[in-house]
Amino acid sequence: MTILRVALDVPLNRYFDYLVADGETVSESEVGRRVRVPFGRRSRIGVIAGISEYSELPLAQLRAAEAILRDLPPLPADWFRLCEFCASYYQTSVGEVMLSTLPAGLRRLDPAKARAPRAVKKPPAAETPPPLTAGQEAVLAAIVDPAGAAGKASGAGFAAYLLHGITGSGKTEVYLRLIERALAAGRQALLLVPEINLTPQLEARVARRFPEAGLVSLHSELGEAARTRNFRAALAGEARIVLGTRLAVFTPLPDLGLIVVDEEHDASFKQQDGLRYSARDVAVFRARERGVPIVLGSATPSLESWANAVEPHAGARYTLLTLAERAVSGAALPPVRCIDTRREKLKDGLSSALLSAIEARLARGEQSLVFINRRGYAPVLCCASCGWVARCTRCTANLVLHQSDRRVRCHHCGFEGHVPRACPSCGNQDILPFGRGTQRIEEVLGEHFPAARILRVDRDSARSRKQWEVLAARIHAGEADILVGTQMLAKGHDFPKLTLVGAISADAALMAADWRAPERLFAQLMQVAGRAGRAVLPGEVLIQTEQPQHPLYQTLARHDYPAFAAMQLAERAQAGFPPYAYQAMLRAEAPNMDEALAFLAKARAWPEAAAHAAVMLYDPVPMRLARRANFERAQLLVESPSRRALQSFLAPWHDAIRNERPGKRLRWHLEVDPIEF
Repeated sequence: MTILRVALDVPLNRYFDYLVADGETVSESEVGRRVRVPFGRRSRIGVIAGISEYSELPLAQLRAAEAILRDLPPLPADWFRLCEFCASYYQTSVGEVMLSTLPAGLRRLDPAKARAPRAVKKPPAAETPPPLTAGQEAVLAAIVDPAGAAGKASGAGFAAYLLHGITGSGKTEVYLRLIERALAAGRQALLLVPEINLTPQLEARVARRFPEAGLVSLHSELGEAARTRNFRAALAGEARIVLGTRLAVFTPLPDLGLIVVDEEHDASFKQQDGLRYSARDVAVFRARERGVPIVLGSATPSLESWANAVEPHAGARYTLLTLAERAVSGAALPPVRCIDTRREKLKDGLSSALLSAIEARLARGEQSLVFINRRGYAPVLCCASCGWVARCTRCTANLVLHQSDRRVRCHHCGFEGHVPRACPSCGNQDILPFGRGTQRIEEVLGEHFPAARILRVDRDSARSRKQWEVLAARIHAGEADILVGTQMLAKGHDFPKLTLVGAISADAALMAADWRAPERLFAQLMQVAGRAGRAVLPGEVLIQTEQPQHPLYQTLARHDYPAFAAMQLAERAQAGFPPYAYQAMLRAEAPNMDEALAFLAKARAWPEAAAHAAVMLYDPVPMRLARRANFERAQLLVESPSRRALQSFLAPWHDAIRNERPGKRLRWHLEVDPIEF
């Protein structure tokens, strides 16, 4: 009797056995096919993970599969190994991993019908690549021909490279040359970017360079049919280059020869719900498992990656490569100057030095960027008479004032309401906004420079990729004199006329309770500073701060990432934080805090925990945002100096927690390698 072992999208870490439908003939070649099976009272789409001659269950209890779907090639064996690794490491079921990585159209019982393929236009001639700088040539020589053994970029063997290149140093050109070599060797290339907004510019550049390579993109804003079509092309080997965001790391590629992770430090590579994985770390595992090189690129590498390249304890897991000069001849890193706001009275949040610098750029026809990483008009709306503050009724957070449409919004749960005409507490009609966001800075700059064309770029003005493309086109066309933006503008964009960057309200991150905050602040400021002076026009960066002597700002002024990284790693080593420790976080949400804390306390009291001496379980505590969307939230940190010891503890502990029966409204999840606290 032939038995199908099927992976299903359910939170049970096992495969499910099904009989072959009457009239069906199956063989090992069907492994990797999608299959429609009955499950409970309805049908589901699963993936055939194996074929066996026996089942541990009586045959009388087995149900027959309804249909094997043969509309695309079977998923390959290396894809199964990747999914099984993620299920094991990130403590989730293998079926949830497998099915969540497939496009929605391949998981549906009634997928949308594919449209007729469009007529293929004759591709234009390939764009001529620019000449390489000496630094780029040295990097390519180190990757492609290490120690005289050519062929690393064509799949000859695993090697991990950390490409630390200053902003504007031409890292993208290095990626393109490596892709060119992979294609010439008959291999496929996977290029990962952190955000959808970075894909249009890079996609256009890759398409111009390789017009006949069958480039496809994979990200969340693609329609169901387009995503399914691109996934199918990659699986069939028709698409030789795949460009995508984090989920694209699971794309099956039969001829994979190169993986590139651009802006590898970016937190967007970490999935924060569902399957909580790090696309960067999964990409490194995939490269090792497939025996291909991987390049992690950034101007501000994550401290974990930096330690893997320079720390003795890491055993030189990564090879460090450096691009220390800008690619455009004559372009240099902009000078960074801190403006001491303790000694200068600000005008609506802006210093006279920054306003004068903007005025000078306006006179020269150049562009300026004012960077503030807070959208909305003001983060606080309050009454000066009685102290009332507009707070979200569903979260322990303030409502943010959005003046453009006279609304207050919670940036955590999405709740919104009208701006009250008077204080709900005392009736005072003079309620005031405190603090500044992008909308308020846009308004203030409009008052100072009424003739200037001001463009705001944040999640409110660019909600979709198309909206972002319109804004980017206006910036490139010179239709904006002053940009006001958040971190959306901080990386990956090249605006030749932008010569001034002013950063305001940056000090708040220095006071944050999150020990990763300095790393994130340095990366943000270094990246946004890199937008200035990328072409022949010289740039300048001004940072408004009350702590100009802070070591972070001092290393930033020198563009000295290695010194900053060394300082931070020394602090983390002393405190026992990653990368010198390994962590997991158990979180619980319930209608009341006592229920969440009691669930975590019971998990902490697992009897077998004492047998894992190398693992520390901390006390359950409320999260910093203790209530979100009417759920009280708490967390329990698990830590060990050994990754192996932590993993050996998590598997049985997670199984024990799963066997508990918490309250119906309590929700919980376990996250490995958390980056948000």
